[in-house]
Amino acid sequence: MARCTFCKHILEHGTGTMYVKTDGTVFHFCSMKCEKNQLKLGRVPRYTRWTKSFEKGGAKK
Repeated sequence: MARCTFCKHILEHGTGTMYVKTDGTVFHFCSMKCEKNQLKLGRVPRYTRWTKSFEKGGAKK
């Protein structure tokens, strides 16, 4: 099973979106919210409050 590249949510088989950049990098997204935050807005997951990497203490509070 794949994990969302942005929020690290587990994706079930047949769900989510796969985005492939021209350099061959593959991104898996669970929702449009994650996709827009990473690709369009350029946000870093460890500074976004609702992601698992933020909950692990990746950002200084």
